[in-house]
Amino acid sequence: MSTSTPIRVFQVATGNLGTEMIGRIRSHPDLELVGLHCYTAEKIGRDAGEIVGLDPIGVIATGSVDEIIAAKPDVLTFHGVFPDEDLYVAVLEAGIDVVTTADWITGFHRDTNHPHASGRKVSEVIADACRTGGSTFYGTGMNPGACQIIGVVQSMDVADIENVTVTESVDVSCHHSVDTWKAVGYGRPVDDASIPESLRKYTEVFADSVYLMADCFDLELDEVAFSYELGACTKDIDLGWYTLPQGSLGGSYIKYQGMIDGVARVESHLEWQMTPYTDPSWDIKGCYITHITGDPSVYSKHMIFPKAGVDLSNPDSFASIGMTVTGLPALNSIRSVVAAPPGILTSADLPLRGFAGRFKL
Repeated sequence: MSTSTPIRVFQVATGNLGTEMIGRIRSHPDLELVGLHCYTAEKIGRDAGEIVGLDPIGVIATGSVDEIIAAKPDVLTFHGVFPDEDLYVAVLEAGIDVVTTADWITGFHRDTNHPHASGRKVSEVIADACRTGGSTFYGTGMNPGACQIIGVVQSMDVADIENVTVTESVDVSCHHSVDTWKAVGYGRPVDDASIPESLRKYTEVFADSVYLMADCFDLELDEVAFSYELGACTKDIDLGWYTLPQGSLGGSYIKYQGMIDGVARVESHLEWQMTPYTDPSWDIKGCYITHITGDPSVYSKHMIFPKAGVDLSNPDSFASIGMTVTGLPALNSIRSVVAAPPGILTSADLPLRGFAGRFKL
């Protein structure tokens, strides 16, 4: 694939992730930012650089789907917290590819928990839009997304695999997304009966990640089982951007387990801590862990650090790196997505180059 012609990118949203991605697109050798779609009225008409705290870059934020289509980008990158399926359909039907970091890996979760307004499965609606426009749709992120691909790749020299488990063991207090944490119940009394269903409904995209791994391993799962443990705050917690009263949910351990004949074979675990002051609490490793049981077995930590010279005492540094590792799997995939045939892709469909970073030369 030639890299001589930049791919024209139209970005959607400038929340935490979208703010970080404006700068990353600007410095990415494959990409040219040609537009920004915003949902907030006061952002529309302003320079994208100004919106995200950079110098002006000459891209003015717009607010309608018609303006996206009129710009004729090659691809739309979507970085909202939750999907906008009407927008997806409109741009896909117009022949514009979509790469999203919002709640999509295989489509299982969206089909199960968020049926389209038409009553059809979301995946069917998107697939039809891809056929109409001859366009391609792909969802990814760090976790779910790249984390599972790391687990799959690390099994390459293992025979007789018994179990593959990938675990995200992180302090999530640097992820300043109030809507995300409200949705999964953080801050509610830990005995609130609605929390388990909220956790399942709004994290079941991690069931997608289990199905993705199962597909790579040619496994036919009987089910993906969900289980959880909840950690109650032992005192009032004020994070500056979010408050967690004593007795409220402040940490959790979630498992999505792909089962065959009653045995867990492929698993995604989420060890999340908003504060260490919970009961129970967990030994947070601050990394992504692959544990493969087989012949031989594998235990590997994928640890991510800010670049050299960054002030590690600044919490914003870790907030920024969290957004970077969520969004870059999407940006680095774009050239492969644009080159792919029309339809819905998963990470199992991309070539190895679709996961490769870029050198600064």
